[in-house]
Amino acid sequence: MPSPFAMKDDSEFPAPSAVYNWRIYALALSASMGSAMFGYDSAFIGGAITLPSFVSRFGLGNSSSELSVALSANIVSTFQAGCFFGAIFISYLVERFGRKFPLLACGLIYNVGTIIQVASAGSIGMIYAGRALTGLGVGASTLVVPQYISECSPPAIRGRLIGIFEIVLSFSQIVGFWVNYGVNQNMSGDSDAQWRIPFGLQLAPGSFLVAFMLLQPESPRWLIKAGKVDAAVESLCKIRHLPPDDDYIMWEVSTVKEQLRHESELGANRSFGGKFKEMLQKGNRKRLFLGMALMLLQNLSGINALNYYSPTIFKSIGFTGTSVGLLATGVFGIVKAMATLVYMCFGIDKLGRRRSLLIGSTGALVAMFYLAGYSKVSGSFTHTVVQDGGAYVAIIMIYIFSVFYAMSWNGIPWIFCAEVFPTGIRSVCLVFTTCTQWLGQFMIVYSTPYMIKNIKFGTFIFFGASLVVGIIVVFLFVPETRGFSLEDMDILFNVKGLAATQRKKADEIIASQRAAENVVDIKDIEDV
Repeated sequence: MPSPFAMKDDSEFPAPSAVYNWRIYALALSASMGSAMFGYDSAFIGGAITLPSFVSRFGLGNSSSELSVALSANIVSTFQAGCFFGAIFISYLVERFGRKFPLLACGLIYNVGTIIQVASAGSIGMIYAGRALTGLGVGASTLVVPQYISECSPPAIRGRLIGIFEIVLSFSQIVGFWVNYGVNQNMSGDSDAQWRIPFGLQLAPGSFLVAFMLLQPESPRWLIKAGKVDAAVESLCKIRHLPPDDDYIMWEVSTVKEQLRHESELGANRSFGGKFKEMLQKGNRKRLFLGMALMLLQNLSGINALNYYSPTIFKSIGFTGTSVGLLATGVFGIVKAMATLVYMCFGIDKLGRRRSLLIGSTGALVAMFYLAGYSKVSGSFTHTVVQDGGAYVAIIMIYIFSVFYAMSWNGIPWIFCAEVFPTGIRSVCLVFTTCTQWLGQFMIVYSTPYMIKNIKFGTFIFFGASLVVGIIVVFLFVPETRGFSLEDMDILFNVKGLAATQRKKADEIIASQRAAENVVDIKDIEDV
């Protein structure tokens, strides 16, 4: 009986239906608890620090005071600093100890950081320390989770399984947004439990990551690379639900061995210095700078200002009251998550990377410039305004922004970085691009409270202008990579000219190479 998860497989060695079983989806979901840690944290913290009990306990006082602004910026941004260093530290551990045990360590470190935060009784230093540790766990996991899922996935559904990472992240954000709303509505602002519950629920994704990953096997690819072929076969048999002597298992093991041999020839086993030198060569340097630019522009779009400070943002356009801000924030989370789910399932492979970025950026910047114009005209940053039609359109514009962001900057920078780098230096390049992501987040979440206080409506102008820069960068320098094999990326990024013509020229070069290969093949047959 065919598996209900079966997929059409047009590869050279089609997988039997047994491969598409619940185990591989369970593996992807288990590892994606790492993205749930990230999603919940990015959603809950901005609302949690506005709860009356938290404001009272930690002395934030007036939300517009210098002390309050500084504390908010420090509490939120300490997490990003931890993420930055976590991504650096984990790069060595995953090569030395595999994928599974570093992920277990991520969950444990994250939980320790959570416990420190919950145990704080008015000590802001404990909040900072806990935030830094949870950041270490999250930053490290974002480097490991996509890699682990990719190495365990059957080729026909690899994209879908990696997409679970982004989907889990978005839906865990919904939980974070609505938990704040729930405790604010149902618990006294005089009780520490009101703020401790949102902080304490960080233990859920961290504990799930540890518990679920204990049930999952090590990456077969890493095991083969480490010379543990028998363990790799055992791991594959568990994931694929096939016996060790099955032709597909033997083919997969031999394919991985061949890939590793090829990667070794390309320099994957060289020292960091050798990889770094190759990374700075002309064609590779361009890809690295583009990957880092996309990660930075993703944050400059303004999404993390909304993720972390959405109650404050809603207040800035005239919707006052903690419960009103948290309710609007919860709806924002739902809209963003559903848009992400729909686009990742049905849109990414139809529109492509380049077109999605251009369309999404255009829609998002319209929303940002409207918010800037409305807050300037209404004066919503300086006094309470009437909630008229313009104010409700402003709310809608935030939701429109989330939809256009979901189809562009939400996932495409991660996809671009995962597919364009040469095999031999991919791991080093990903460390640089991932660290750029966390550095960009740190910059935005630290500066947003100060921007809101000092430049007011100019905050939205800044994010809108950044989206304009993003459109220019994508239009001039980012070619369409959809449908290109990893090997053909070298051709695409070494073609001279602007992005609009690079793809066409690369297609012509590849077509001529294929034609030449066919001519050689025919001649060989005639000679025989």
